[in-house]
Amino acid sequence: MEKTHIWIDADSCPALVRNHSIKIANQLGLKITLVANKNIPCSRQYPYEMKIVPAEKDAADNFILENLKENDLVITKDIIFADKIVAKGIKAINDRGTVFCKENIKELLSERNYDFALAQAGVVKHYNEGYDKKKFAAFANCFDKIIHNLVK
Repeated sequence: MEKTHIWIDADSCPALVRNHSIKIANQLGLKITLVANKNIPCSRQYPYEMKIVPAEKDAADNFILENLKENDLVITKDIIFADKIVAKGIKAINDRGTVFCKENIKELLSERNYDFALAQAGVVKHYNEGYDKKKFAAFANCFDKIIHNLVK
C-alpha cells in the first residue's frame, strides 16, 4: 500500500489547520499538498508542496480528485466536493473536525443545500462565524486520530 498523501483544499482553509497538518505530515514522513488557485502562505518551518491551479470553478477539487489514491486524506470545507471524495472511498475531514463518510455525507449535503436555499431566498443571512481555538482543537483531535489510523 502506498504511503498516505494529505491533500488540502487550501483556498478557505485556516492557517492553523494548514500549519498543523504540514507539521504532522513532516513528523510522519508523509507528502502534503495544498491546492488552490493562488499561493497560500504557510509556515516555512516544514516543507510542503503548493499546487496552483487555474482560477476556474472546481479546478482545485478536480486536481485533487484526479490525483487521489486509496490511502489518502483530504481536508476540505466543501461538502459537495467531500461527497465526491467519499464516493471514491477516500477519507475526508473538514477544518472543524467533522469526518465525511458514507454514513453522514448525504445528510450533510442535504443540510448544506437547505441552508443555501434559505440564504438564497433571503430568509437567513450567511455569516462567517470565525475560527477559534475550540474549532481548531476539534480539528486537530480528529486529524491526528485519522492520520495515525491511516499510517498504521
